[in-house]
Amino acid sequence: MMSFAPWSRPRRAPEGDDVALLGRVAAGDAQALDQLYRREAGPVYRYVLALCGNEAWAADATQEAFVVLATRSAGFDAARGSLGAWLAGVARHALAARWREGRLESPWPEDDEAVLGADPVSPESALVQVQDLSELWAALRALPAPFREALVLVDLQERPYAEAARIAGIEINTLRTRLHRARAKLAARLGAADGSPR
Repeated sequence: MMSFAPWSRPRRAPEGDDVALLGRVAAGDAQALDQLYRREAGPVYRYVLALCGNEAWAADATQEAFVVLATRSAGFDAARGSLGAWLAGVARHALAARWREGRLESPWPEDDEAVLGADPVSPESALVQVQDLSELWAALRALPAPFREALVLVDLQERPYAEAARIAGIEINTLRTRLHRARAKLAARLGAADGSPR
């Protein structure tokens, strides 16, 4: 079973390096695939784990992303974003397919209005006041999945907005809205856990 720290920043590789490695993968070079796996599996796994909250499902989705990479690497287009973003998107689609098939309970609402609701009034500074990372992770897991996804992609994995929006399959403005609401809700949860006034 994979065990990665949930908020590690994905390591970036030069675009030319990805293209060269993918060429080797397409030619059947297992060492090139292994090199990409060692570099990209951690961030992909942490991302899907934050979405589904289940280590086995996250490991399966990560594995499926690398199977797609090994068998259909031509689907990656460097002009549209990084390889890590593409792999995260493939893993996300693997989870979504399971949710659609009814094998997993979907954390996604039918529309954004169901999760947007009213903004909490707690300041974002509550996040800084919480010292215990397990409380932070528990609070993050309690967020609705679209908010959690935005927070993981932008704040924890430090992906650019455009890349995060592509992975999530949403417009940049939708990502920004979800991120703003996620930060506010997380701050409110952490403030309540810390005993701070709401």
